[in-house]
Amino acid sequence: MSLSEGVDLLRQGLVTGIAGLMAGGEGDADTTQASFITFNQDTTCVAVGTTSGYSLYTLNSTDALEPVYQSDEPDVYIAERLFSSSLVAVVSSSNARTLRVCHFKKGTEICRYSYGDRIRAVRMNRSRLVVCLEESLYIHNIRDMKVIHTIRDTPPNPSGLISLSCDNTHCYLAYPGHSHTGELQIFDTINLASRVIIPAHEGQLAALQFSPTGTRIATASEKGTVIRVFSTHDGSKLYELRRGLKRTASIYSLSFSPCGSFLACSSNTETIHVFKLDDKPTQTPALAGSPPSDDGWFGYINTMVSASAGYLPSQVTDTLLQGRAFASVHHNQTGTKTICALAMIRKSLRLLICNDEGFLHMYSLDQDEGGDCSLIKQFKLVESPTIVDQNEFLETTETPETSAKQDAVVSYSDKLKNRTGNEMTDSEKFHEMASAAETPPKTCFLLDDDGEFPPVAFAAS
Repeated sequence: MSLSEGVDLLRQGLVTGIAGLMAGGEGDADTTQASFITFNQDTTCVAVGTTSGYSLYTLNSTDALEPVYQSDEPDVYIAERLFSSSLVAVVSSSNARTLRVCHFKKGTEICRYSYGDRIRAVRMNRSRLVVCLEESLYIHNIRDMKVIHTIRDTPPNPSGLISLSCDNTHCYLAYPGHSHTGELQIFDTINLASRVIIPAHEGQLAALQFSPTGTRIATASEKGTVIRVFSTHDGSKLYELRRGLKRTASIYSLSFSPCGSFLACSSNTETIHVFKLDDKPTQTPALAGSPPSDDGWFGYINTMVSASAGYLPSQVTDTLLQGRAFASVHHNQTGTKTICALAMIRKSLRLLICNDEGFLHMYSLDQDEGGDCSLIKQFKLVESPTIVDQNEFLETTETPETSAKQDAVVSYSDKLKNRTGNEMTDSEKFHEMASAAETPPKTCFLLDDDGEFPPVAFAAS
């Protein structure tokens, strides 16, 4: 090959490579993926983020998702909403060591805290706010955001794997207790003392989730074949549920139903599993989590295995006695990270499945028969970027974020105080934190979660 031919070949290769890069860049611009998708404490809201902002949606209908708030703040990777209040904890990659608690309806920052390392996770309930760093945990009193306890020198936790119970009575924090085994630490965040240490799995932990009452915790290891449910009172194992026999899997999420009777699991496989938990787990060998059937071949096998438990090898007996899925969903979203949640929507239990492409799939779940779940509707949480004409842009309707800001400006209380809607005194910020942390009464009808409509007493004429 001559020198000129070599130069021509090199030039052609450069042109082809640059064209391929340009084509790849255009393809990436046409698709927008979610950088994170999370559910709030009682699964009444879903937060989804991209590189250009994040949004909050209310889960109260099977027909449409109601947008609550939209922010154009870029590179946010944590946005945790406190139940249905207007408080949201935000962390962005541009300032990954700083936590900001904001009131999104008023457009006001309540407080901010800085830490010595990148924030891996944030969890909240009505009593505590927990910030997870790679090797430490900070526990705040959510009413005044003061640090009341610090757990230092925890095993390396780069993924921020923690779980905080949403129940005020059993206000527990769970986190990995060992860097190589599946040891689980349960910490009482009210009494600020270790509750129990559970040897949950042989391998490292991959997923944790408290039940709504905080009396149980579900765990999965990196192997992903077995899910276990333990008592947070004494650490005893209540259920052992088998996700699969043939292959290991990466467990992405675990979710209890609001009633605590069902447990959903998502992984990198094409199946979402839902297990049914008995109200009173028995101490005798039983197929916990399986469909309640004592007749036919299933009941016969269950009886025979239980009777011969003392004669079979322990590994065989344990495998046969592990609970199987009560219901399931088979999807084609392999290659994407999926998270699942069980939510009560219009008095019916629904299975929600989200993936990192920004889709939310809503399924029905037969609480009596189980089986395959039926798809109700699919929602697109993340919109692809499009080129909009400037004239059309000026005529577009206002977004939930801009409308919220306008509502704050014309607020009646702000008019009385002769100020703009995004100004708050320190006492008002404290009041907002305290009111958001209050447990709403179950016997009255609340017009607004921010207390902006106080009761008015009228004098008799």
